[in-house]
Amino acid sequence: MTDTEADSATSAPSPPIGRRERKKAATRQAIADAALRLFLERGYDDVGIREIADAADVSTTTLFKHFPVKEALVFDEDAEQEERLLGAVRERPAGQSIPAALRDHALSYRMASADDDPRFASFAGLVGATPALRDYLQAMWLRHADALARVVAEESGLPADDPACAALAHFALAAPHAVHSHDDPRRAVTRAFDLLENGWRGTSG
Repeated sequence: MTDTEADSATSAPSPPIGRRERKKAATRQAIADAALRLFLERGYDDVGIREIADAADVSTTTLFKHFPVKEALVFDEDAEQEERLLGAVRERPAGQSIPAALRDHALSYRMASADDDPRFASFAGLVGATPALRDYLQAMWLRHADALARVVAEESGLPADDPACAALAHFALAAPHAVHSHDDPRRAVTRAFDLLENGWRGTSG
């Protein structure tokens, strides 16, 4: 028996999700789906909260219990995004630097091809065309800065409060937003992360 098998055999099974939790999750998903559908059809600014609640067959009070602000209706995977972000650092290939791992994560998330996922392309177009959503997305990403800084410090063998780790985390999360309007976003993101990898002197010439 492998160590993994032994761990599986001895660990207690995850408790099943209760009916109430399943219902809450289903309601939340129905609201998010209705909101995104309406936003894509008519534009973010032209859709009201009451319309979304009606489309999801819930009250506005219920909607706000799940989504405290309108922008949050578009971004329904904040916890999952943080998990993937931290995993990009912890699970990077042997020999890959932390800035390179964060660059690859940024490219895979922000630069998804329409051929790979047309729905994501529509979503990205909605966000890109809506200043309020762009600002909310950036604020949402920056909320992960402290967690990312801690993981960078762990992976680098540095103190948890090391200022270089905090700066790298902040810049890595801010870089894709800073270059979103560039004519070649992929090249712009790569260029921004070259700065994090090599320092300012390495970007000249």
